[in-house]
Amino acid sequence: MQQPKSEWKNSLSDRRDPLVFQRQGDFRNPSELDLARIIHSAAFRRLQAKTQVLGVGEGDFHRTRLTHSMEVAQIGKGIVRTLSSTHPEYKDILPDGDQIFCIGLAHDLGHPPFGHGGEIALNYCMGNFGGFEANGQTLRILSKIETHTHGYGLNLSRRTLLGILKYPQTYSALLKTEHPAVSGNSFILASDWKPPKCYHDQESDVTDWIFDIFSSSDKKSFLNYISPKACEHGRTTEKALDTSIMEIADDIAYGIHDLEDGITLNLITKDMWQEVNRYFNSEWAKENHLFDIQEKLFGNSSERKRAVGSLVHALITNTEIIEINTFENPILKFNAALNQNAKEVLESLKKFVFKNMINIPEVQTLVFRGQQIVIRLFRAISSDPTRFLKKSYKEQWEKADSDAEKFRIICDYISGMTDEYATRLYERLFLPRQGTVFHRL
Repeated sequence: MQQPKSEWKNSLSDRRDPLVFQRQGDFRNPSELDLARIIHSAAFRRLQAKTQVLGVGEGDFHRTRLTHSMEVAQIGKGIVRTLSSTHPEYKDILPDGDQIFCIGLAHDLGHPPFGHGGEIALNYCMGNFGGFEANGQTLRILSKIETHTHGYGLNLSRRTLLGILKYPQTYSALLKTEHPAVSGNSFILASDWKPPKCYHDQESDVTDWIFDIFSSSDKKSFLNYISPKACEHGRTTEKALDTSIMEIADDIAYGIHDLEDGITLNLITKDMWQEVNRYFNSEWAKENHLFDIQEKLFGNSSERKRAVGSLVHALITNTEIIEINTFENPILKFNAALNQNAKEVLESLKKFVFKNMINIPEVQTLVFRGQQIVIRLFRAISSDPTRFLKKSYKEQWEKADSDAEKFRIICDYISGMTDEYATRLYERLFLPRQGTVFHRL
């Protein structure tokens, strides 16, 4: 039976530690509190020095993980505003502007140094201890690692934690059934060690609490997944309303803003654009004022900026609400989705960016380098953790009850590093004449 509207909405404001610290005269609502806690967190600050696509030392124009997250937050807010106008009947269940903004800002907090290269490296290093996945690490940071509320991380509202949970299943449930063994060789095949899209098994206590407001039938449907095969990870099939909005915003930022970086840095040329052009339905392009998009994208910088804005606007305004009849609770029953023409355009842009910018040797050699740095750091630190771990992590490591917990703490330390910090620590450990006792870590 569906909960009364006020009841399910109020339950989304709950926090794991109900004794919420709030100063006298602080009149912020739950989403405003969550937004402030995320902005002022150490994990959020570190995004300024973490790779999005290109390394942070490759130039000063392209996006970092921080600017990408800010763009996702802003686009998400635009989607909510559009849906509130085009679908006023759903205005009551849509997140407010601060809610979707903080979900956008937080969605990539778990990404390690060196982007997906670092993620693959940590998944390999944690292969015998529960693996590593960046989205899962985001939930871990928000619910356990950050230090706002002892034992509860930032102690965010249920709605925010649900919103960042892109894949509501555990690592172990989705892991392919024939996984390569962890070896002593640091030269690994990246495709062997891409993790399933999931949350870590160690955070099941957090997800149990998040899902606690749903009926047994809603929970069963929400946790549905396609089972793993021998050489293929399983995958989840459902997401909550706020997550669906954030995911569209993330895809738009990836497909369009990373495209802008590629054009500006001359990695993507006008001739290459023909691969995408055929996906622009001429009528749809005309309706959305995109008929001359090619000339503007490859024109001067001001024309390119307007073209990027036009593409983002076209996709935002072609977002709609769809109903999923298997659910009772409105936060699960309704999702945001792009209409078919917009979906085809965005998918083609994402594939285009991956092929012509992310998957080229000039970028992949840098990804490989970051991967090697992370693997060698993990091995050095785990060889003698009491020598190399910083004080707070060392204390946690000494209190841990199992090898899995001990290795997870080492993983937390390395995954939280910025690209620059990881590089400096690597140089200090492995390169002569790099670092002295006077250079603090």
